Amino acid sequence: MRMNTVDNLYEPHLTIREFPVAPGKEWLPKPSDWSLIQVQEGIGYWLQAQSSIDLKPGTVLLVYGDGQGRIRASQLNNLLLYSFSVTPARLTGLMTLSELDFLKQAASQSDLAVQVFSASSPVALKMNELHTGNTAGGLSFRLTLLQLFVEIFGKKLEQTAPPQKEGDARERLRSFLTTVSPDVLSEMSFDELARITRCTPRHLSRIFCDLTGMSFCDKRAEIRLGRARELLATSQSKVVEVAFESGYKSLSLFNQMFTRRFGISPGKWRQKNGFNRVGENRRNSGPNLRIVRNNAILPYPSNPN
Repeated sequence: MRMNTVDNLYEPHLTIREFPVAPGKEWLPKPSDWSLIQVQEGIGYWLQAQSSIDLKPGTVLLVYGDGQGRIRASQLNNLLLYSFSVTPARLTGLMTLSELDFLKQAASQSDLAVQVFSASSPVALKMNELHTGNTAGGLSFRLTLLQLFVEIFGKKLEQTAPPQKEGDARERLRSFLTTVSPDVLSEMSFDELARITRCTPRHLSRIFCDLTGMSFCDKRAEIRLGRARELLATSQSKVVEVAFESGYKSLSLFNQMFTRRFGISPGKWRQKNGFNRVGENRRNSGPNLRIVRNNAILPYPSNPN
């Protein structure tokens, strides 16, 4: 089944970027990502459905950018935003399946998908400290950005792990999914999972679908193809190497599954979103810049054409 999504350039993950918005113009958060946005200069508004929220200097907005809304600059001034995005699908080796599922569910809950923090809040003060501090944007810096994002959800995210009930197959499976990373699950067979959860294949198939919303095969394909897109976008590995590293033993099967899911072959997808384009953007931005400047008023348009 083809995914109804728009593939945007795979930019460096967890990187603070600068977005100037002209008076009266609008800016859209990146689709299908979580964005933490701070107003550095000017006055703006968060517009969503029939409501609006004033955005003053220092205010921080956390938003899931899948059509939730847009930011508009005041007619009287330029608006300068600092923002970094978090793409849960690119954290499969770090987050558990339950944690990823929590973020997926949070994206559909209005009180979690859009959150506003005043300029005096700890979140805003930390965000301001991060984008004004003297840092080269290395691993430690990216982890600090991720920690800030995670802390916003606080105990809600920490409570994804349920109490274990030894005699209940559903709870054994739930507990396993809470602690295992998606990368581990992508390498497992259905029989191995049945042995680990001490469950019959028929019953496992039913409860796995109940807990994840899809079959074991579909979930494993989702993880593998997400890993494949990450490798295609950020590495120079050959397509056949990407196929093997993503868990596919056959290049033809990988091509078939990728094309069926995304409506485009792996090679053509790389041409649009891959390593060379990322490298070109990095060169244009300068190798030593922590904040990547982007003069586009609409950096993530809804219509890429």
